[in-house]
Amino acid sequence: MTTPPPGLRERKKQATREALRKAALRLAVERGPDQVRVEDVAEAAGVSPRTYNNYFASREQAIVSAVNADREARIAAAVAARPAGVRLADAVTEAVVEQYTNTGEREHQALLLITARLALRDAFLDITADIEPPLTAVLAARLDDAGAPTARVLAASVAAAVRIAWEGWLRPTGDAGADGSSGAEGLVVPSGSLPGRLRAALAPLAPAFDAAERRTQP
Repeated sequence: MTTPPPGLRERKKQATREALRKAALRLAVERGPDQVRVEDVAEAAGVSPRTYNNYFASREQAIVSAVNADREARIAAAVAARPAGVRLADAVTEAVVEQYTNTGEREHQALLLITARLALRDAFLDITADIEPPLTAVLAARLDDAGAPTARVLAASVAAAVRIAWEGWLRPTGDAGADGSSGAEGLVVPSGSLPGRLRAALAPLAPAFDAAERRTQP
């Protein structure tokens, strides 16, 4: 499966998103997340606040997107690049673990901020849903399933499993509610092994992936 290169318009959108992402993280590191305004991020990125709002719904979303950094597209690409003989459940698991555990300096800075603000943690958990659209396309092609819901259901399940793994790893301290959220303040403490949590959360999906693959076999 080959993906055509993005056109000029799409490249410009990607560049704007990247500029906003970098500006949001830099300002949050320099000033603290609570001292970052949308107007500041937009100005630092060289765009208008209105343009900012076309890409991110909040300052928290812009800051935590530095952790994601188009990771959802890289997960899909990694799955697509796996040889046809590799079990699909294994291909997805390895792609997710690899892309979420091999982080650079920017992702490390953003994670440090996330551990200091529950609002940032919650915003980060929300963007795990971005895994679904690109992974759906890759799974549909792999399963020859363009007209059926199987690929979307599997991709949505992967996104949910990733969120559950991160919820368990980034555990709030203090008086958090049943959903793990207690507002904007408070600390978050990484707990256990992130790769281990990701593998454990994805493991129950293996039978569904195996069943979907069997249906494509002659």
